[in-house]
Amino acid sequence: MSSGCPPQSPAVAKQEVAVDGECPLLAATFAYWDNILGPRVHYIWVPKGDQLMFLSDGEVTFLANHTLNGEILRSAECGAVDVKFFVLAEKGVIIVSLIFDGELKGDKNTCALSIILPQTELSFYLPLHAVCVDRLKHAVRKGRICMQKGFNIIDVLSSEIDPIMKLLASMKSHSVPEDIDIKDTVLNDDDIGDSCHEDFLHKAISSHLQTCGCSLVVGSNPEKVNKIVRTLCLFLTPAERKCSRLCRADSHFKYDTGLFVQGLLKDSTGSCVLPYRQVLYSPYPTTHIDVDINTVKQMPPCHEHTNSSLSCGWECWHRVSSHS
Repeated sequence: MSSGCPPQSPAVAKQEVAVDGECPLLAATFAYWDNILGPRVHYIWVPKGDQLMFLSDGEVTFLANHTLNGEILRSAECGAVDVKFFVLAEKGVIIVSLIFDGELKGDKNTCALSIILPQTELSFYLPLHAVCVDRLKHAVRKGRICMQKGFNIIDVLSSEIDPIMKLLASMKSHSVPEDIDIKDTVLNDDDIGDSCHEDFLHKAISSHLQTCGCSLVVGSNPEKVNKIVRTLCLFLTPAERKCSRLCRADSHFKYDTGLFVQGLLKDSTGSCVLPYRQVLYSPYPTTHIDVDINTVKQMPPCHEHTNSSLSCGWECWHRVSSHS
C-alpha cells in the first residue's frame, strides 16, 4: 500500500485481539464525524495472529476516515443503521461499514463501525457478509444504548469485535468445502446401521430440513462430528456450505449465531454449554444433534422461532420423534 497516508493521531487507541491461525480481517475501527475536524478514528482493533497483509496504523486511520466521507449531510430515521460496502481496488482492500447516529462526548455524532479485509478475500467474505452485518448491527444496538447512558462504548464494541474476528479466523481454517466427497460422510460408512442407531440419521436429516438447514452437531469424537456435519451439508447450497463450519480437533470453537451447520466438541466433563440467547438470535430455528447419545432435538418452527421470547427457557427444545 502507499506510504503517503496521513499519520495516525496520537489520540487513537488500539487493541490487539488474540486469534488462532490466520485471520482474514486486517482491522476493525470505530470512527465518528467531528464538526470541526471532520472524520476522526476513535479506536482500532487488529488481530494478533497471522495476517495476509499488513496495514500500518496510519493506513488504517486513512481507510476508516474514508467511510465517513460524504456523511455530513446524512439524513436518516432515528435508530437507522446504514450498511456501506466499499471496494478500494487502488488500496487492495474492502471495507464494510455500519453508519449510525450516536452520542459521543456529549454531542450527537454520525458514527461508523467498520471492518477492513484484503480485496483478495472478497470471495471468502461475501457468503459471510450477512452473518457479519447481523453481528455488527447487534454491536451497534448495544453500543448506542451505552452511549445514551453515558457509558464507555469501546468496552461494549470490544466484546463484540473479538468474537467476530475469531469467527472469521475459524471459517478461514475450518469452513466446509463447497464440494463434499461422499466418502467423507456417514453415507459411505460400512457400519451405517450401527452408527445411525434407531433411525438416528433419518431423524437428523428430517429435522435439519425442517429447521431450514440450520443444525448444531455436538459430540466428543471430532471425526464423527465432522462426518455428520458434512452429511447435513449435502442438503445445503454451495453458498450455504461456505457458512458452515467443521469442529476443530485440538481446541473448542464456541457457538456462532448465523452459521448454517456447525460442529462443536464437548468439554472434558462431557457437556457442551450453549449460549441460549445467541441460539434464539439465530435467523432460523436450530436442530441440536448429539452424536454421542444419538439424540435429535429442534427449536420450534420458523413462525414460532421468530416470535420466541427470552422467557421461554430451554424448554423450547423438543425431542424429534421417529415420525418427524
